[in-house]
Amino acid sequence: MPELPEIEVSRMGISPHLTNQKIQQIVIRQSKLRWPVSEELKSLSGVRIDRISRRAKYLLLETELGSIVVHLGMSGSLRVLEQGVEHGKHDHVDLLLTNGKLLRYNDPRRFGSWLWIPAGESLSILNNLGPEPLSEVFNTDYIVPLATKRRVPVKQFVMDNKVVVGVGNIYANESLFNARIHPLRPANSLSYQEWQLLVEQIKLVLAKAIKQGGTTLNDFEQPDGKPGYFAQELQVYGKAGEKCPECGEVIQQKMVGQRNTFWCETCQVKEKA
Repeated sequence: MPELPEIEVSRMGISPHLTNQKIQQIVIRQSKLRWPVSEELKSLSGVRIDRISRRAKYLLLETELGSIVVHLGMSGSLRVLEQGVEHGKHDHVDLLLTNGKLLRYNDPRRFGSWLWIPAGESLSILNNLGPEPLSEVFNTDYIVPLATKRRVPVKQFVMDNKVVVGVGNIYANESLFNARIHPLRPANSLSYQEWQLLVEQIKLVLAKAIKQGGTTLNDFEQPDGKPGYFAQELQVYGKAGEKCPECGEVIQQKMVGQRNTFWCETCQVKEKA
């Protein structure tokens, strides 16, 4: 599933081509996605896209009438193409622009969504979300009170979108390793200093992934350009049975909250500092 950095790079990639451009037509070939594609999208001809923003893993194409809300699901991708490029089997939605470009949505598993929020209204799926991890709101003073009464594993805690959005599995594993904190420790067992370090590492790991993804931005204009997970120097994620890059201990693996969890038993602290 595309994680927050992949979604942010998608936003960066499509923004120059869509911002301040008018919609010519939205072609819906398959309306049965995770939720039915909003019927309102068919009547946006002539409406200008003012801005492309992101909330958690949702992209918002903002207009004066409201916002188109796009989620890539588990297998979705966006590409900017010239109009006239033949569509494929899994190209479910095309947003045609008056400048001759089109935004094409491809999704083999159809777990994504294209929804509509009228101006001044809200969408239930965007309510009750935690802060963005790269914002100033997400800091030690914010997260410590939330963690005080939570005994769930710290990895599961930071992946809760009601706590903070967008800390996906890869980035949670890597951040905890960098902070030298065991992923199975209860969230309320971390000291203030440990939370301070973990928050810092979450921000650093995500920012690095976004920066790495910036090199793929040209792919958004290619017919086969599907930006996926970025080439990363992963420390523990997917490394079960291999040697820890720091101490040589064998990397461990366990399912936590139905997600694969990786750690080094020597480097990552099991008890409160």
